[in-house]
Amino acid sequence: MLNLRPVKLLPVREQAAASLREAIITRNIQHGETLTLEATAKALGISVTPVREAFQILARDGLLELAQNRGAVVLGMSAKNIREHYEIRAALEAEACRLVCEKSAELGEIERCVAHLVSSSADNYSELNQSFHYNIWLASGNSRLVNMLSELWNGLSMGLRTTKDEYAKKSQAEHEEIFAALSARDVELSARRMRNHILRSMSDMLTRYS
Repeated sequence: MLNLRPVKLLPVREQAAASLREAIITRNIQHGETLTLEATAKALGISVTPVREAFQILARDGLLELAQNRGAVVLGMSAKNIREHYEIRAALEAEACRLVCEKSAELGEIERCVAHLVSSSADNYSELNQSFHYNIWLASGNSRLVNMLSELWNGLSMGLRTTKDEYAKKSQAEHEEIFAALSARDVELSARRMRNHILRSMSDMLTRYS
C-alpha cells in the first residue's frame, strides 16, 4: 500500500501566477482589466510578495503590463498566444520525460501522484494534476527546466463543452499511460505521450477562442 501523504506542489509565486494565467486564458479575467496587488493577494489568500512576483512572471509572458501604481493591466490572450504557449509546454514537458527515462530517475513521487489521482474525486483534481506534472519535472534533474515549466503552468485546461468529471477521467487516463511509459524507461513513448497530452489540452482550451 502506497503512503498517500500530501502531494508536492509548486512554490507559492508560481501557484499565484498559474491561477492568474488560468483566469486570463479562460477569460474569467478580461482584457483591459486592472489588477492590484492587495486585491489579488486577498482573493488568492496569500501575501502581497508572491503576487508581485507572479505579476512579474506574467508580464514577461506578455499577459500583463505592469503599472506604476503597483498594479497591472491584463493584456489578454488570442488563439495564436494559446497555441504558442502549449507548443512550448509540449516541447519542454516531453523533454522532461526523456530526461527522466535517460537518467533512470526515481519514480516514487510520480507513482504516488498517480495513486492519489486514482483515489481522488474530480473536485480536488487540479492540485493533484499539478503535482503529477511537477514531480516529473523534478525527476528530470534539470533545475532550469523546472523553473521554466513552473513559470508556464496554467492549471486545468478545460474546454467549454467539458465537465470537470469528464476532464478528470480523460486526463487521468493519459497520466497513467505516461507513467507506464516512464516506468518502462521508454524515452520516445513517454515523450510522445506527454506531448500528445499537452497538445490535447491545447485543443480543449482553443474551444474558448473559436
